[in-house]
Amino acid sequence: MSFVKKVVLITGGSAGIGATTAELFAKEGASVAIVGRNEAKLSAVAQRCQKLGVSTLTIKADVAKDEEADAIVKKTIDKFGRLDVLVNNAGILREANILSDKFLATYDEVMNVNMRGTVRITHFAAPYIIKTKGNIVNVSSIAGKCTARPDNIAYRTSKAAMTHFTRCVALEMAPHGVRVNSVSPGPVKTDIFDGLEVTEDALTNMTALHRLSETSEIADMIVYVASDKAKGTTGSDYVVDNGSLLR
Repeated sequence: MSFVKKVVLITGGSAGIGATTAELFAKEGASVAIVGRNEAKLSAVAQRCQKLGVSTLTIKADVAKDEEADAIVKKTIDKFGRLDVLVNNAGILREANILSDKFLATYDEVMNVNMRGTVRITHFAAPYIIKTKGNIVNVSSIAGKCTARPDNIAYRTSKAAMTHFTRCVALEMAPHGVRVNSVSPGPVKTDIFDGLEVTEDALTNMTALHRLSETSEIADMIVYVASDKAKGTTGSDYVVDNGSLLR
C-alpha cells in the first residue's frame, strides 16, 4: 500500500486516531499535512513522521472556525502543490439532553466541529483531489447507527450526518474518478471520552468481543480504504466496532 509521492491531509491529527493515522501514512511514504489545535502535540506527531523520512506540514487550526478551516487546504497546496487523500477525522464528543439549558450551545459546538468543519474542508479540497484522482475518508462512528441516547443527541446526530454526507459526496465525485468512504469505529482507546462519566469497563461491556480497539486498528482501516486495494469501493462505511452493533 505505497503512498510514495502522495500527499495526505489529516484533520484532528494531533492525538488519537488522527496521530496514529498520520504516522501510518508516513510509514507508507506519504507526505502528511497534520491539522490540530494543540501545537505541541502536532509538533510531536510531525517529528515522529519526519523520522520516517517524509515531508510534513503542521497546521494549527480549529476546524469549527470558518476562517481557520478555509485556510487548511490552501496551506497544504502551498506547501506540497497537490492533494491525494483527505482524512476528515476531527471530532468532539459532548453530552446534553434536549431539556438542558446548555443543549443548544452543546449541539452547535459538536456540529460545528464534526460536520460543518468537515463540509467546508471537503468543499475546498475536492477540486484538488479531482486533479489527482485521489480519495476522501471520513471518520464517522457507530454512534450514528446504534440505539438512541437522549444525552448524546448532538454527537449521534453528527455521526449519522457524516455517514450520509459521505454517500452524497461519493455519488457526486464518482464521475470524476474520486472515491469517498467512511470508517465507523466503536469504542477506541483515545481521550475523546475524557471528562465524561464513562469507564473503560463500561465501554468494553458494550462490545461483543469484550475489548476496545487500539488507534492502530482504525488507522489500518483508514489507510486500507485510501489505498488502491480498495479501488472498487465508494460510498461505503467500514465498521470497526468489536461487535458493538450486535449487542
